[in-house]
Amino acid sequence: MKKRPLALAVTLTTVSIGLCGAAISQETVSPVSGEERMIEEVITTGTPGGTGVRKLEASFSVTTLGDDEIGKASPSSTADLLKSIPGLWVESSGGVSGANIDVRGFPGGSDAPFVTVSMNGLPLYPAPTLSFLENSSLFRVDDTIQRVEGLRGGPNPVYSNGQPGLTTNFILKEGTEETEGRFKYTTSDYDLQRTDAVLTGKLSDDVYYMLGGYLSTSPGIRDAGFNAEEGHQFTLHLTKEMDSGKAGFYVRDTKDTGTWYLPNAAFLPTDYTQVGQSNRKVSVPVTQGDGSGGTTVRWQTFDLGEGRGWDGSVAGAYLELDLGDGWSLTERFALTSGSADTLGFVPDGAPLALNTLTDQAVITASGAELSGETLVQQFGAWVVRKDIEAATNDFSLAKEWDNVKFTGGFYTSSWEVDEWWSIGNQRYYVLGQDGELITGAADGGALTGELACNNVPDVLTCGWKYDVEAVGDARESAVYLAGEYYLGDFTFDLGLRSANRETNYSVDKGIRDGVFTTYKADEEGFAYTAAVDWAFAESMGAFFRINSGFKFADFDNYREFDDRYLAGSDLIIDIDQYELGYKLQDQDYSLFATFFYNETQGMPDCIIGSGTCTRLETKALGLELDSKVHWGDFTLGLNATLQKPEITSGQFEGNQVMRQPKYQVRLSQNYDFTVNNIDMAIFGGISRVGDRFNDSENLVTLPGYTKVDLGAIAYLNDISVQLSVDNLTDEDGITEGDPRNPLASNVRYILPRNIKLSIAYDF
Repeated sequence: MKKRPLALAVTLTTVSIGLCGAAISQETVSPVSGEERMIEEVITTGTPGGTGVRKLEASFSVTTLGDDEIGKASPSSTADLLKSIPGLWVESSGGVSGANIDVRGFPGGSDAPFVTVSMNGLPLYPAPTLSFLENSSLFRVDDTIQRVEGLRGGPNPVYSNGQPGLTTNFILKEGTEETEGRFKYTTSDYDLQRTDAVLTGKLSDDVYYMLGGYLSTSPGIRDAGFNAEEGHQFTLHLTKEMDSGKAGFYVRDTKDTGTWYLPNAAFLPTDYTQVGQSNRKVSVPVTQGDGSGGTTVRWQTFDLGEGRGWDGSVAGAYLELDLGDGWSLTERFALTSGSADTLGFVPDGAPLALNTLTDQAVITASGAELSGETLVQQFGAWVVRKDIEAATNDFSLAKEWDNVKFTGGFYTSSWEVDEWWSIGNQRYYVLGQDGELITGAADGGALTGELACNNVPDVLTCGWKYDVEAVGDARESAVYLAGEYYLGDFTFDLGLRSANRETNYSVDKGIRDGVFTTYKADEEGFAYTAAVDWAFAESMGAFFRINSGFKFADFDNYREFDDRYLAGSDLIIDIDQYELGYKLQDQDYSLFATFFYNETQGMPDCIIGSGTCTRLETKALGLELDSKVHWGDFTLGLNATLQKPEITSGQFEGNQVMRQPKYQVRLSQNYDFTVNNIDMAIFGGISRVGDRFNDSENLVTLPGYTKVDLGAIAYLNDISVQLSVDNLTDEDGITEGDPRNPLASNVRYILPRNIKLSIAYDF
């Protein structure tokens, strides 16, 4: 399909209506009644040992999204789905991987240092962020997901990996008594071709299975001119029901990559990406030690069309037992192994007219001669190869009496990274999708002046260069204790965590010479949480919670702070949080409102590529709202975050925390109706984001924007047809500027308007 959004929208809508009209008979699906809506939501994230608790009774902020809500969201990536969770600032404009995600007022601006992505209760990778890798890049959303739970703050610092910010827990679907399944085909106006399938059933007495996955290919929402996004995934989940509990095993294998979308010149269209068929193969200078303390260079060809992605597997098992007499046991174990590579064209500096750089007549790699008015720009071929492994275990034992419950747990994890980078490597390219490398003078001679750096292999780069070879491993063990006391309408809870982490990290950085710097750390941390919950009515409640947590340094922090750490600097980040919440859930409406206040101390703030790092102290005061109202067949949802995030130390004291808006509001709607005995729904959302700053100095303002999404679905017996339009008005919203140079004119836009059509068959 050619990318003609408005024409295609009309065409696809016509097709959908035509299919609806062709239905001969239809079993009417009754609108959801108030009593059905009141089926209690049970959440497991943030509870001792993953014990289920009613959402209305939870004394913390947690958002749940079921498979129907996930399907209607039609997210472009895992990070894109997380926009439905209040308290988050999500920049999913980088493609299928490599998002930037910040948590309510916490400092950040790059990757996702305070976000953990878990599956069935255990983190995929215990460290939330490595350079060029954040947790959401390791997960792909498909029809094997039953629901996702997003917990902000609350008891987070005590359980699992002690994440003080956000823990998102994706729960896999389980097998069913009768064999059931779904087959779905999805296409789009950017030539997406995707097939999803899921099958559930029973293997034998009390043994159930769920298996499913997808195959997908497309040139990308920003068309690269070739199949730049390719992926497949397979998931198997087995469960065994027992008289005294349940056991399960799951394995998920994924290979999914896509173009790395980067900031670009602000005047370019939002569907621009530099990479294309003509320039994807690039010769990159890779430095390495020569065995004598010096450096040698080898030129190696890479395919920047690989972009960013995940090629790996996650496997796990769990056991939940009721031991009788109030005793219960939970055991969870998981392994992660794979590669998370990053390749792409990274701009450096502003675009320039060719005649401002040279008077030569020059040609490109294909021999095309360029005019003096041709816009050119420096682009660096960045290559990051990253292999990771992780093993995690969480064991807990609980004892419950009439009004008291105690839980003790032991959490252990170990993880490794083996990586090398070659970044910088700038050359002058023609600016534009598939823009070619400038290779020589038209007369066959060498390039001169400003363009002389394009004479490969005489000069390594037109700008800067930074190479890394590193290997690291870390082990963490933690003991946690939790107690709950029930007194009438009040529930009091207290959680404590004592953790130890040992880290070993060796790195050869800059221009690699074979000389490695080794960092060793053996650190202790203590976290606690305490809360009181008051259920003062059948459908209402309130809570107050405090917590104090921390974040150990990850591998990259040692490299970034280098001499300061070796001289004795403590790289641990300390976080204190206070929350006051109100909860209301009835048949036709719900409201979960949380006032929050947090303080952080010691957060690294680094300008990428500059080697300049400072440590920030911040505070944030704000309000989260998560609510729904039902009027018959119409549902209106509100997801909002209002906050004042502020830097409280150093030269930027009083400034707003970078990249986080003071407000963001999303109104969503869903209307169910019936036409000619065909059940249908129209759904969508309007999001408004406030102004942000691109840097801690608050020199560059990123203007606010409004984004509109719209969709419709029709149910035809066992067939459903869904049409989704993302960014209906084709808004040019900016998520970030140039992280390497805040004053540069490069910006990254939200994804342009795109349309998806899905046809699913349920059996």
